[in-house]
Amino acid sequence: MGWLLVMAAALMETVGVVGLKRYSQHKTPVNMLMFGGGFGASFVLLYQSFRYIQLSVAYAVWIGLGTAAAVLVNMLFFGESRSRARLLSLAVIVVGVVGLKAAS
Repeated sequence: MGWLLVMAAALMETVGVVGLKRYSQHKTPVNMLMFGGGFGASFVLLYQSFRYIQLSVAYAVWIGLGTAAAVLVNMLFFGESRSRARLLSLAVIVVGVVGLKAAS
């Protein structure tokens, strides 16, 4: 259950990041809801995961998954660079997250 909460928290963090990007470009209520609601839901879900997983592991996995998802979304939908160095760095983040999950 804890890992599902962390994954859902990372997904909602990604919604928050997309909302932040969109809100910075167009200040609409929908973009503000994505921004505030995404980050708010993310923190609530992460907090709930602490009942099942150590804080240090849950937080590191949440940050790693959220960062990886935000980078991918920005590459796919907002035209950010897809250089080899960025893709390699992204792979290192994912390997680190998988390693933390496997070790806990």
